[in-house]
Amino acid sequence: MNGQVGDATQKGKPKKRRKRRRGRKVFARDEARPDENRLPVQGKVAVAALDLKPVAVQTIAPAVPLPRPEQGNRRPPLHELPVFAALDLGTNNCRLLVAVPTRHGQFRVIDAFSRIVRLGEGLTANGRLGQPAMDRAVEALKVCGDKLRGRKIRKARLIATEACRSAENGVEFLERVEREAGLKLEIIDRQTEARLAVSGCGSLVERDTQGVVLFDIGGGSSEIALIDLTGRRSPRLANHIVSWTSLPVGVVSLAERFGGRTVTREIFTAMVDDVAGRLAAFDGRDRLSHLKASPNFHLLGTSGTVTTLAGVHLDLERYDRRRVDGLWMDRDSVDRMVERLVGWDFQQRCANPCIGADRADLVLAGCAILEAIRAVWPSERLRVADRGLREGILSELMADDGVWRNDGRGRA
Repeated sequence: MNGQVGDATQKGKPKKRRKRRRGRKVFARDEARPDENRLPVQGKVAVAALDLKPVAVQTIAPAVPLPRPEQGNRRPPLHELPVFAALDLGTNNCRLLVAVPTRHGQFRVIDAFSRIVRLGEGLTANGRLGQPAMDRAVEALKVCGDKLRGRKIRKARLIATEACRSAENGVEFLERVEREAGLKLEIIDRQTEARLAVSGCGSLVERDTQGVVLFDIGGGSSEIALIDLTGRRSPRLANHIVSWTSLPVGVVSLAERFGGRTVTREIFTAMVDDVAGRLAAFDGRDRLSHLKASPNFHLLGTSGTVTTLAGVHLDLERYDRRRVDGLWMDRDSVDRMVERLVGWDFQQRCANPCIGADRADLVLAGCAILEAIRAVWPSERLRVADRGLREGILSELMADDGVWRNDGRGRA
């Protein structure tokens, strides 16, 4: 490389200066690849002072390219912008995003954390959160607490989902979290979880789309929202939800009941049938029947299952969110990838860089849920979203706070 730069200089060509990427830019309307760079934000606040009140649904418009700022349009530096945070404690993962608003409908992530904690381990059999699982989650939440206390947070929303919803000792566990990690988490209901998934992923619904089945396959539950866009388009995507459901089954709970390490084709079929039976009881499943044959109808999936499937499809040497988020997969490609994974044994799944040991015993349960969804809502296209609840929370918090008013600039 040094030789190449020297040659360019000798020939009189100006040396190109590479811009340093600062932080992770995320678009509430059209999200970009997040990386994990961290930028300091001055000031501290006790996490107990965080504003956790419920927020309104974020207004989401169709994804359109947003113009670059004009040269004369100065924005406040990042350290002067208000800071928002979103934490999602799920059945399988603990995830945190800290972000500042930028141009209208956009935000930049300045810190992030993600760890597989398997909080719901054993929950299906026992009805309670196990001690090792709670210990893992508390340790992860302590890291999140330290991150939040190191910043001046304007608003945050810290949520817990299916594992804490359904466990007999879920509330007791969150009391422990408050004592030991200094974080007060809010158990959200399934309808709120479905709405946040729409808020976080809705930017991938394009302008000419007529209908979408948006699904979020979680560790302990799976949320599904049917969205009809044939009428007059509202900037608030949630206004177009015509039906939704939350299945009390996810990759962790399904794998624990049927087994995740050794999955024969018979076991896989049994998992698909189990989920199909639950979907058959969903009264609103036919609300998009008039759009199933439309070329402008598609599925939109957000979960480790669909992002893993996309990574395997792309044959990535290591998972790359920039290539996965927003990827379109046609019906045949999804069929091939599911068939490929079902044919792999546990060690082969572990060896794949987009699956790894952490997901090797869960990915086929996720594929079974996906196959049951595809059977009810067949579509020629599936769009993959590597985004979800945390992005939805941030979008709602920022919109509720009004940071995108007045020429779209976040107010300090």
